[in-house]
Amino acid sequence: MGKTGVLLINLGTPDATDYWSMRRYLKQFLSDKRVIEATGPVWWLIFNGIILRKRPHSSGRAYDMIWNRELDESPLRTITRAQSDKLAAGFADQSQIVVDWAMRYGTPSIADKITQLTKQGCDRIMFFPLYPQYSSATTGTAMDAAFDTLKTLRNQPTIRTVPPYFDHPEYINALADSIRTHHAGLTWIPEVTIASLHGLPVDFIAKGDPYQDHCQITVDLLRKALGLKDWQLLLTYQSRSGRTEWIGPDTEETVVRLAQDGIKNLSILAPGFAADCVETLEELNIRATKEFIDAGGRNCTVIPCLNDTPASLTLLTKLVDENLF
Repeated sequence: MGKTGVLLINLGTPDATDYWSMRRYLKQFLSDKRVIEATGPVWWLIFNGIILRKRPHSSGRAYDMIWNRELDESPLRTITRAQSDKLAAGFADQSQIVVDWAMRYGTPSIADKITQLTKQGCDRIMFFPLYPQYSSATTGTAMDAAFDTLKTLRNQPTIRTVPPYFDHPEYINALADSIRTHHAGLTWIPEVTIASLHGLPVDFIAKGDPYQDHCQITVDLLRKALGLKDWQLLLTYQSRSGRTEWIGPDTEETVVRLAQDGIKNLSILAPGFAADCVETLEELNIRATKEFIDAGGRNCTVIPCLNDTPASLTLLTKLVDENLF
């Protein structure tokens, strides 16, 4: 019997924060029809004439604020590698299991990693998209990229996919424990906690994407685990862009409203991200925090993602064990 490859897949990362590195990354990301469904000559002009000229500058500045200077890479790359290395160490006594990691956009690519795993003797590959809540724009496109590679292989490995784990007890418990631990280390008590998940256009949901339902279930279960009322743990959505209507409420608008309503102490959790990234480290920890303070709030803290903590590795290991061939 051959080996089983376990391939962790996250969204992606630019290789650097300069204009051309950001442009290459954004072009690949925003050209994905799972992410932006617009087509036609008008969109082509907007995309190439405006977005790819301006966006690399603003996105580059955001990445530059949170860049891992020591390793000269994004935190998402650092953390995803650490998750893979630690997961592999946990399976070190099972030589038939090979753990690796890839990015949907940027490097290392899914195609390259599938090739490497097959060369190492893996005739079975488990694809593990690191998205607790399913969306066609995240898990869906990650699997598209995997299938596109498989279509080119004469000797295809047997495949399996780890399902969304938005309601998995181990995931909910890990989130709840991370909130309790973080709050216990503060010198002040949060009055409200926001669970901020990445947003999605309303049209995606109308076409059948289950993402919003998954997000709601996650937050409902988290409230129950923590014994909180609806107003004590709010569900919001971040990263809204463009003119299309997005699901809400919006995270930044919510933090401003809470401050204006007299809330002084706020904590924010990003349960949809398996690893801290530009959306959590810049968008929440810097931008949303500033919005809250500027609007009259006093204290705001962002709870780290599960990252490569022991709780995260316990969760990842359990999900792999439950889905092994």
